[in-house]
Amino acid sequence: MDQSKFDVELKEYKRTKDSTMSPLVRARLDATYAALPEMSRERKVQRLRKAPYVAAAAVILGATVFTSGFISPVMAQSIKQIPLVGSLFSFIEADLGLRAAGEQGLSSKVNRSISHQDMKLEVTETVFDGTRAVYLLNVTAPNLKDGMFDTGGEVVKLSDAIANVTFSIDGKGQDDPGSLVTGGFFYSAGESHPNFLVFEEILKTPDHNSTGKIPDSFHAEVVVKLAGVDEAFKLNIPFQKATDNTIQLKPNAIQSNDGISFEVSEVNVTPVTTRLLYSVKLDGETSDKSIRAALFDDQGRQLTSLHGEGERKDNTLTFDARYASAQGQPKYFIIKPFVVKDHFAETVTDDQFIKGLEIKVDLPEKNK
Repeated sequence: MDQSKFDVELKEYKRTKDSTMSPLVRARLDATYAALPEMSRERKVQRLRKAPYVAAAAVILGATVFTSGFISPVMAQSIKQIPLVGSLFSFIEADLGLRAAGEQGLSSKVNRSISHQDMKLEVTETVFDGTRAVYLLNVTAPNLKDGMFDTGGEVVKLSDAIANVTFSIDGKGQDDPGSLVTGGFFYSAGESHPNFLVFEEILKTPDHNSTGKIPDSFHAEVVVKLAGVDEAFKLNIPFQKATDNTIQLKPNAIQSNDGISFEVSEVNVTPVTTRLLYSVKLDGETSDKSIRAALFDDQGRQLTSLHGEGERKDNTLTFDARYASAQGQPKYFIIKPFVVKDHFAETVTDDQFIKGLEIKVDLPEKNK
């Protein structure tokens, strides 16, 4: 039996220049999909190599209503000095789920820090909804100014100065057997808070690639290595599940057309993360296609894809995908399979959607 496993990660955030406020950043598809046809012909289970984190480009998070064209450099510098009030997550437009967590009080204030000589790393805030574990890291150092870090050899963005990060629960990291950790990424918290980074880990579920149960609370050991700094920084970060407002559905809805069968087996929704389990069965003529599913809410908004795992057996692809939840309380989701053309495309065009496979999933009344 042909079988292969693969992982898809959020590859990169892209900053757009024309937005007055910060842009809603589209996730990029991992180049893994380019290899799917070849992977399907292999005779053994193969897990693609992936780094614990993928450095992401800085994005503007719109922490103020001003734009650079209307404020002076002096005023801009003064704004950066204003102490943070409330949750920084509430300003993150790159991820509507995290922004909702900040606005709805679902984040937890923490005070974990470690210092080495004149450098300090501090975790100030976390969000955990049972699927995603996210934390804010503030870096203080004499060689760091306005988000630019002097490594001793060059001056780079703080996000580019992260040489390595590991995240482990109960001593088990991403590649350890029985680990709850599936991988993660990070990005800048934005121009208004240039010395903050947002780190995110996606946790495995017991029924998919993990033998353990995700607890409601846990401590994670995080080890951060910065370029040009010999000492590694180790932090013990507490996470507490912030919401029990979870919708769990098993619609088992199927649509078939043109040699392709599409099934949605499970939908889980929290105010922060939407998780979708679906499968695509291909016939002999379509088996070379790379297919994924886009998720839309009742307002027509496409939810940002975050991360996912998949498994291929013969001509059937099974996905466990996560998306950033949209703001508000949608009445239903529209799930549209599409053919992947550009593995780093930020948007999906109409001609990529496969006709006759669209599935609507109604959400329960309590979600209104």
